Amino acid sequence: MSHLVRFADGTGNVRVGLLTDEQLRPLAVTSMSDLLRRPVAEIRELAEAAGEPVPTAGTRLLPPLDGRMEVWAAGVTYLRSEEARREESADEDVYARVYRAERPELFFKSAAWRVVTDGEPVAIRADSANNVPEPELGLLLTGAGEVAGYVVVDDVSSRSIEGENPLYLPQAKIYTGSCAVSARVRPAWEVPDPLSLDLRMRILRDGHEVFAGEANTSQLNRKPAGLVEYLWRDNDFPDGAVLSTGTSIVPGLDLGLRPGDEIEIEIGEVGSLHSPVVRGADEVRRVLATRSTGTTASVREGRP
Repeated sequence: MSHLVRFADGTGNVRVGLLTDEQLRPLAVTSMSDLLRRPVAEIRELAEAAGEPVPTAGTRLLPPLDGRMEVWAAGVTYLRSEEARREESADEDVYARVYRAERPELFFKSAAWRVVTDGEPVAIRADSANNVPEPELGLLLTGAGEVAGYVVVDDVSSRSIEGENPLYLPQAKIYTGSCAVSARVRPAWEVPDPLSLDLRMRILRDGHEVFAGEANTSQLNRKPAGLVEYLWRDNDFPDGAVLSTGTSIVPGLDLGLRPGDEIEIEIGEVGSLHSPVVRGADEVRRVLATRSTGTTASVREGRP
């Protein structure tokens, strides 16, 4: 299994490479956004022509976004998600309508600089009573809207804020520490059927499992190509983007995240994502400010 990664080498230089069996080979590009300005066929050629292996000692994996890249997300794309939103909302019908509608729900999630990755904390809002992780398959898209690879995304959300009023969705979804993306990108040409992938999530509290759920991307009500087509309508992503495709693993209303929880997400054939939980954005801000000192995932361990 190989992955495209963005990494800081032992001297602090940020590069893009191909990671296979802990062997890291750099690509002849200057950044992830440089890579995603190219068609997928050329990206594959660059990956197959990756350079000589570089030492992994002191190397840290970074979020696979830079430049003008953004993360967007789709909502209510699985039946379970539609049911859960109706359960927690004061306006149930709005979710049923969007589940059936031709136009999907798409919303901005994060700018590249605010994304956290493996081993870095995600945050629950200090002004929210009930918050949940949302494990999702993410599409890494070129500037032309081609799928270059797949990532694991956690769309952390305040269910109490969104449930109070759907117009509060931006506050429930978009804040510092609400978006985690796996450092490792599985190339699209190595995933024959993205609509047959198993998703699993666990929440650990004081070392004990308090929630476990499973799903499969075959349950998606929306095809990825259709979501991408709507995202690209009258919109521009010259440096590429990540589009998260929605979740069907939803904890019950009685199980919200707490500070100190650990979230473990795994998507078959793609990868995994591990995140500790904190309350409020202060700790996440410190991580974002000190990434260069080694707070991101190590090449060998996949976490600090």
